[in-house]
Amino acid sequence: MKITVDAQTLAEAVAWTARVLPHRPSMPVLAGLHLEAADDTVTLSAFDYDVSARASISADVAEPGTVVLPGKVLAEITRALPARRTAELALSGAEVTLTCGTAEFGLLTLPVDDYPALPEPPQAVGTLDAAQLRRLVEQMAPCTSRDNTLPMLTGIRFDLTTDGATAAATDRYLMASRTISWQPTVDDPQIGLLVPAEPLQGLSKGLSAGQVELGVNDKLAAFTTGGRTTTMRLLDPQFVDYASRIGVDMPVSATVDKAELIAAVKRVSLVAERNTAVRLTFTECEVLVQAGGGDVGRGADTVAGTLEGAETFHIAFAPNFMLTALEGVDEDRARIIMQAANMPAIFTGADAEPGAYRCLAMSLRLA
Repeated sequence: MKITVDAQTLAEAVAWTARVLPHRPSMPVLAGLHLEAADDTVTLSAFDYDVSARASISADVAEPGTVVLPGKVLAEITRALPARRTAELALSGAEVTLTCGTAEFGLLTLPVDDYPALPEPPQAVGTLDAAQLRRLVEQMAPCTSRDNTLPMLTGIRFDLTTDGATAAATDRYLMASRTISWQPTVDDPQIGLLVPAEPLQGLSKGLSAGQVELGVNDKLAAFTTGGRTTTMRLLDPQFVDYASRIGVDMPVSATVDKAELIAAVKRVSLVAERNTAVRLTFTECEVLVQAGGGDVGRGADTVAGTLEGAETFHIAFAPNFMLTALEGVDEDRARIIMQAANMPAIFTGADAEPGAYRCLAMSLRLA
């Protein structure tokens, strides 16, 4: 194999592909990036049996071939290459020489024959807007769990119909949902899938504009954009009935400036001891935010707001859960929908349309 390629293009493709490399590979070869050069194209691949990533870039291929190189080392090297230069990779025996300007590196290859075949991306079922998908994942991922003992809580559920693409996530304490538009390419779609949140979150960070093609079968989901494809092994699609829990109406609601309330919660929670609540007292024209009162101290702040459905209302939340729920709101003003002090509350936008972001947060017992 012998290729010449733009150094920055190579660095970006290597970095994007290397993000799915396993921290503790089950086989040494899975710590490598698979490079295949043919027909003026280089395809870089990474795979850990659950997630795969493929990126294709243009290159001058003098000699086609296939190699597997240490992935993390290659990512560090390409990131450090001189800017606005071309890089040359040439295979000689068991070593690939990477030259860029005056810099030269020699990397020992891993056995190509040991590298497993990547799964084929499933058939496309539609496309989603990249920016909307990125924001959707930003809102859902914080509401998932990292505890793999109950896999359902580690995923983001998607329900795809002609009415839109609805996503939901929960970790037992928070439950969020939002619907975005999509363009199905199959007739009368009725598709439900549970995608692992961690790799989807990693994928979404690289999305900015354009369209993302979604492919689905009973085992895999594939996301393709700009010559890059990521496949993910799906979780068991069983999920909670989120629509009946997060779509309920409640008699009391308060409207506040989102940024001001977030700032107040962060300030007063500095004196909140671990596993204690931030207390909110809503009145007709303001919200009193309080925390502490134990061995550390106490804090209080006041934010302007309005209350409907009651003269006063008291409720308390874990500060991290409240901040997560508020930060998912897309509007400048947030609406908090409540029923009772010991019941969960819903956080959404003050002027939220049907299908907009809603987050159900568990309340805590008032001291």
